[in-house]
Amino acid sequence: MRLSADNLFLLSQCAVAAAYQAGQVIANHSSREVAVQTKQGGTSLAAQVVTEVDHLSQEVILQNLLPTCAMFDLALLTEESPDDRERLNKDFFWCIDPLDGTLPFIEQVPGYSVSIALVGRDGTPQIGVVYDPVARTLYRAVKGRGLSRSGQNIEAAAVSPPSSGRKATFITDKSFARDPLYQTVSGELERLAKDLGYAGSELVLQGGAAMNACRVLDKAPACYFKFPKPQQGGGSIWDYAATACLFNEAGLPVSDSRGRPFELNPSGSTFMNHCGVLFASDSDLAGRMVDLHNRLMSKGGVSS
Repeated sequence: MRLSADNLFLLSQCAVAAAYQAGQVIANHSSREVAVQTKQGGTSLAAQVVTEVDHLSQEVILQNLLPTCAMFDLALLTEESPDDRERLNKDFFWCIDPLDGTLPFIEQVPGYSVSIALVGRDGTPQIGVVYDPVARTLYRAVKGRGLSRSGQNIEAAAVSPPSSGRKATFITDKSFARDPLYQTVSGELERLAKDLGYAGSELVLQGGAAMNACRVLDKAPACYFKFPKPQQGGGSIWDYAATACLFNEAGLPVSDSRGRPFELNPSGSTFMNHCGVLFASDSDLAGRMVDLHNRLMSKGGVSS
């Protein structure tokens, strides 16, 4: 089924309503003790924890979006339900993370959000909606209609020329502090930033995937990265589909660690550990991060 520009805008409105309502559910539980369970997932703790709030958020989102599945013949992929693989047969599918950043939510620190995307069968994101219930900030993009943050259009991250007083921000997962590459990469990032004319680097280790990518939009010059690894995990496509749409519409670099486009509708596993991720506020940072990945790979430091 083809979706017109008006169809996409209507569906984005449905996604926004779902994100706001789910965000309210999350906010209502943010200062309470919640039941935490474990589930099968990746090798990191962040991929293995789930709370009752994840499920409550998903219920609210599906109440809003399931009618659109029937109306527009859409498939559905959401983190807290099994993948029925109908996404491989339908022209479009909803790709949903009802509570991205469950670990920060449990720890009661910022970095969690609602993430909703509409993705084409070819893997092209058509709609991206991310709602931060802590800051009450909504990011929305519709293919061909640009990117907005809380209703204000933004063309791209505002990057001024490098100066001696500014640092480049590099964002990745909290678990990276235990990675054998941590010290090496920290030094490489400092050199990379100075080579580009910045005062140095700041490495931030906190937050879920969606908010980490959105921080790049808000803290330029910045990039969010995850290197490939052999262990299962590295996030799943529902962690990156919405923010990929945001970055596409802002004209900003988004890719795997080698600079290749994301595969957002894979026929196999939804995990992204085999390719890594890279969101950057400008092409110079993105290119240097791809170079860093390739150098580390050539020395056997990362998998690919």
